[in-house]
Amino acid sequence: MITEQQLTSFGFKFGKNGAHSARSMMIEELKELLFARDESASKQDYEDDIINFNLLHKPTEKSRTLTFRHLVDLYGMSMDIPLFKVFRQLWELTEEAQPMLALQLAVARDPILRNSASVILPLKVGEHLPRETVEQDLARDDPERFSAASLKSFAQNINGTWTQAGYLEGKAKKYRIQPKASYVNLAYALFLAYCHGLTGQRMFDSFWCQMLSQDKEHMFELAHRASLRGLINFKQVSNIIEVTFPNLDLPDLTQSKPEKDKE
Repeated sequence: MITEQQLTSFGFKFGKNGAHSARSMMIEELKELLFARDESASKQDYEDDIINFNLLHKPTEKSRTLTFRHLVDLYGMSMDIPLFKVFRQLWELTEEAQPMLALQLAVARDPILRNSASVILPLKVGEHLPRETVEQDLARDDPERFSAASLKSFAQNINGTWTQAGYLEGKAKKYRIQPKASYVNLAYALFLAYCHGLTGQRMFDSFWCQMLSQDKEHMFELAHRASLRGLINFKQVSNIIEVTFPNLDLPDLTQSKPEKDKE
């Protein structure tokens, strides 16, 4: 049984607060930042690029500092964090996978964004998503927690992220669309399921694979592609499925220490 403490040590975050109370997932900034550094870059390297060298062209020191904090909240930005380390290993394999890959990591690290999946994923392709629906979901458990202005801002951030990741389209009005998942996204989804202690068919039935919004047949096809490229070993005989990760740096599921001790 994988504990919440173990998952936290891998890079997952829990609780009621999340980075989407401030911004969306900032995919363009993330792309520019990772493009400028190779896989071995440290958290300090990213901090220098944002704050000292102003790589992301922010107008003030305060905005640069807040941008760095937000990216750390969402992605970790440290090779000492297993979720980010594997994410970084996969990032440059195919550009088309990057928006969804960023969403996958952001969902793992932001409870506010993760909770919104229950609103976004069940929508049928073409279905309209009123901003008020997201606001109502945010206020469901504690109606007095946020002001109306805060709920509107959070909902806009959440909708912006799902739009950047290819699940929604439209500006004033948002509509559900079918996202395009790559074999890279499927490999990362299986890795996230592995972190929860899942194996075989249960990995494909997990929230992390369901989040890709692909039918099971297509997920198996993507798994075969990922296997051919060495990201996973995928074996399927009738209803028996085996998935292993020969070339990814996996966290030790038997022992771990809190993420705060790593940063």
